[in-house]
Amino acid sequence: MSSGGFVASLIDRGYAAWYRLVASARFQRWASGFPLTRPIARNRQRALFDLCAGFVYSQILLACVRLRLFDILKEGPQTVAALAPRLALSESATERLLAAAVALTLVTRRSGGRFGLGELGAALTGNPAITAMVEHHTMLYADLADPVALLRGEQPGTALGRYWPYAEREPGTAAPMPEQVASYTALMADSQPMIAAEVLDAYKLERHRCLLDIGGGDGSFLAAAAARAPALRVILFDLPPVAERAKARFAATGLGDRATAVGGDFRTDPLPAGADVISLVRVIHDHDDATVMAVLRAAREALPADGTLLLAEPMAGTPGAEPVGDAYFGFYLLAMGRGRPRTFGALSLMLRDAGFRQIRAVPTRSPLLTRLIAARP
Repeated sequence: MSSGGFVASLIDRGYAAWYRLVASARFQRWASGFPLTRPIARNRQRALFDLCAGFVYSQILLACVRLRLFDILKEGPQTVAALAPRLALSESATERLLAAAVALTLVTRRSGGRFGLGELGAALTGNPAITAMVEHHTMLYADLADPVALLRGEQPGTALGRYWPYAEREPGTAAPMPEQVASYTALMADSQPMIAAEVLDAYKLERHRCLLDIGGGDGSFLAAAAARAPALRVILFDLPPVAERAKARFAATGLGDRATAVGGDFRTDPLPAGADVISLVRVIHDHDDATVMAVLRAAREALPADGTLLLAEPMAGTPGAEPVGDAYFGFYLLAMGRGRPRTFGALSLMLRDAGFRQIRAVPTRSPLLTRLIAARP
């Protein structure tokens, strides 16, 4: 056995011995009582319980959102007696909901038996994207009712697959109808402002003359980009009914001749020409490898020699946000029917295969929300 293999074997045996010890009920009792290990043991117990109870916590949050509890408390602290009729709940049910929300730091107890916004509840009142996602997750939870069947591919269809029309649509087939794209386009538009701010704070577009946004939805990102760079022309490319919604947004925001919306399918149709910077914002992780390579190669062909590709999305393996990538997005995209979370390293390799040579990570303020890659030929 090589020295490397011997070390690896030794580490494996060490882990095996440690986990046998951790699994011992006798050791768990001792660790919970010994002063030096007691805080660690209690933290581990809490983490394990939170994993088991996570669905319950999410449903408490859903109840608060649907009852508009945070919007009501934004007016000021209130008593149970005042809140109950506004929530259309009994005082007993209101007390139960408030106690749960306090435990989750969504609500806090105030003087005089009143309740006010907690730290997390206050953050939610200023973030419509999160409240929209809370409602949206009811479909994900339905799809995850039998996660083993989902993993085995035994579910004939999923709610998320039907919600995202492009998830089950094969290349070359008819584009979805306008009513099919309305809800998911609105959902993406709700969350786009904070994502746009992350990208535009990290990368200055003033150096470019024309930005092409592939899969740009209703144009929210491009409208924000155009506001940051007044001389920048912008082009949106998305499915025809989505592009029509973008045209309406551009007209409403007064972008006039600076903005163009083009309908098409990036899997089969050529990209619009003329841009020196192309953006893919929360697009790549929604698609399988073959589609990703096709769009990356198309972007490379559409860019001039001095052009730049911006790839922005949450990535697997992000330090401090590991569960977001492989756990949340891993199973969300499984339920959707295509796509997977990818690490920065995996995306860099795909970009190189597509013909990009200068690839760098651009730091963002909140990598949990999105990370950014800038790539040049």
